[in-house]
Amino acid sequence: MPRPLRHVLALALAVGASALPAAAQVPRLVPAPREVAAPEAPMRFAATITFGTVADAGDRAAVRDFVEAMRERGIRAEMTGGGGWRVALLRTGSGDAAEALRGAQVEFDPAMHDEGYVLIATDRGATIVAATDAGTFYGLQTLKQLFTGAGAQTTLTRVVIRDWPALRWRGVQDDLSRGPVPTLAYQKSQVRRFAALKLNVYSPYFEHTLAFRSQPVVAPPGGAMTREEVRELVEYAARYHVTVIPQQQTFGHLHHMLKLELYAPLAETTHGHVLAPGQPGSLEVTRQLFAEIDSLFPSPFVHLGADETFELGRGQTKARVDSAGIGAVYIDYLRSIESALRRPGKRFLFWGDIAMNAPTLVPQLPSDMVAVAWEYGRAAGFDRFLKPFRDAGMETWVAPGVSSWNRVWPNHNAALPNIQGFIREGQAGGAKGVLNTTWDDNGDAIFEQVWLGVAFGAAASWQAGEASIPRFREAYGLQFHGDTTGRIDRAHAKLDSAHAALAESRAGDGSSYLFFVDPYSEEGVVDLLRLRPVLSRVRVHAESALVLIAQAREQRHLRELPALDAMELGARRLDWIAAKFQFADEVARAYARADSAGRAGTATWQELAELSGINGRLQDLRDGYVLTRELFERSWRYENRPYWLQNDLARYDAEIITWVQRINAVDRARRRFSRERVMPTAEELGIPRALLPAEPAPGPPPVPAARGSAPTRPGAAGAGTRPSPGRTSAP
Repeated sequence: MPRPLRHVLALALAVGASALPAAAQVPRLVPAPREVAAPEAPMRFAATITFGTVADAGDRAAVRDFVEAMRERGIRAEMTGGGGWRVALLRTGSGDAAEALRGAQVEFDPAMHDEGYVLIATDRGATIVAATDAGTFYGLQTLKQLFTGAGAQTTLTRVVIRDWPALRWRGVQDDLSRGPVPTLAYQKSQVRRFAALKLNVYSPYFEHTLAFRSQPVVAPPGGAMTREEVRELVEYAARYHVTVIPQQQTFGHLHHMLKLELYAPLAETTHGHVLAPGQPGSLEVTRQLFAEIDSLFPSPFVHLGADETFELGRGQTKARVDSAGIGAVYIDYLRSIESALRRPGKRFLFWGDIAMNAPTLVPQLPSDMVAVAWEYGRAAGFDRFLKPFRDAGMETWVAPGVSSWNRVWPNHNAALPNIQGFIREGQAGGAKGVLNTTWDDNGDAIFEQVWLGVAFGAAASWQAGEASIPRFREAYGLQFHGDTTGRIDRAHAKLDSAHAALAESRAGDGSSYLFFVDPYSEEGVVDLLRLRPVLSRVRVHAESALVLIAQAREQRHLRELPALDAMELGARRLDWIAAKFQFADEVARAYARADSAGRAGTATWQELAELSGINGRLQDLRDGYVLTRELFERSWRYENRPYWLQNDLARYDAEIITWVQRINAVDRARRRFSRERVMPTAEELGIPRALLPAEPAPGPPPVPAARGSAPTRPGAAGAGTRPSPGRTSAP
């Protein structure tokens, strides 16, 4: 009798995959399928994958995607042809599909209709049964993951899977307005990878980076998506069953428009961030923007934004807010926006801040709007963000975050529990969708760094109930990178440990602030004193991750190498946070030793040479920013347009110049000491007194110079020669 597979899977999960015999190991997949039965031990695979006649145009696109992916792994695959390891794509309702389901003793339930599939993989071939081309596409994505390894080392897991999503809308929001604006080619690569993870929504976030004909001065030249690019992206995404849902801010977060004098009458405060409700032109500008959006994006949804309207009531609407209350003014204008933009077949998403600020006003909103509740810092207690909308009969989506913004590498210690908990409670509370958010607040975000958080959001959105973080982490490196060694997963764990060690210090995690702060500034000194106990641990974790990444790269068919480049950038920047504070501390201590050496000549000179010279500590402090700048620029240019890049590189350049100036200052001190036996104070060189030991420890004994490299007194080089620039010299 046909039966569901949940009992088999429940047994497997209850026992634990590691406790099952090898022949019954549950495959490591992302997302994990709803139901798995009859897993067999992986078999060596050397056949050619072929497909029979594929009549449906959508299925042909899915087959093309599958064949290309297999070929990239060194696995032979053809879209047509006889023989080989044959994949049959069947539609429910056909006789062949019914026979395949009976043979596997499974049912195709009504809940599976829109995006579900049954996948039967044997040593002879595979069968995918689906009701739609979306279901076929997702079945093929899972089939990709059943092949492990590459080329001659490929193995196949034979299994029966019944699978369908927990949530209808599973998406990623990508911030395109705080700095980086991706190229169209990169956005297409994002779409392909989103689809492979069974995500079906891509939501680009716009404040001013969509080029509108009606407002031509707002978008920055070279830093905005054009109409032609939007159309091409929307059409491309549809082939992968991804809906592009635009988010265009309509109320707050409009500074780049309102800083222009043409729009000054519409601003709540002068050159501020918030449109002033009630100003004659405010709604008209919004109408013009969304008339263009409607013509470009066929999505059934448009996101209005409307969050963080902090200036409301501080300027042109002050009297009205004082009279009616800020919540009432906010709700009234949001309703006006919705009414002005309402179109048949369109529904409006908006950020659900109002649930926290004025929950009693929620019922005044149109009930067919969709509230997107957002929260990025917690792991539980999310229902209070959803209940006011649910009680008002409104649809809700949830928006956790990947915790990448303002950091040199995402903090997965925060992100994964947040994603897990919010989506779990969203499912339980009746939410219909997810927008997993990545923000670019600091202007230097690299999207290639956030794939682990994106992939876990995809898993948690597809899987019913609570997605297991440990099970996901065991599967991520294998499925996203093709890493069969586990080293990439271990490298991720090392970077998480580096974040955790930094957080122990109470100076924060691996933040952009800690990366760029001057350790000799007033606030930098406070941070250094807090960080001292953890700096060595942070560096060991980060450098261990670098070793694991390098070892993982030795695999011939490793995938997603730009994401590994971005991961290396993250590891090196985490390492540099700690190294910078270590080296700055060592410079202070070494200068104190030099200053207390009795001005005896050789000892003082050698201490100064340790600070600035060949491989001096100050050169290390310069070089750390030079290296990370180069790696950052490489990752940036891989995915983004040149727009905005110079703003980020200028921060690196400023730090490089700071340390070059300190190198020059110490070099001048060395030369002066050679002439006059006079040392400037540490404070005169910018070294804070708070970092100087009360009684400087004695320095190491002088190291004999290697043969042929005996130091010479400055100016004592032989006739016609001079000391090499930067080379250390004894007095």
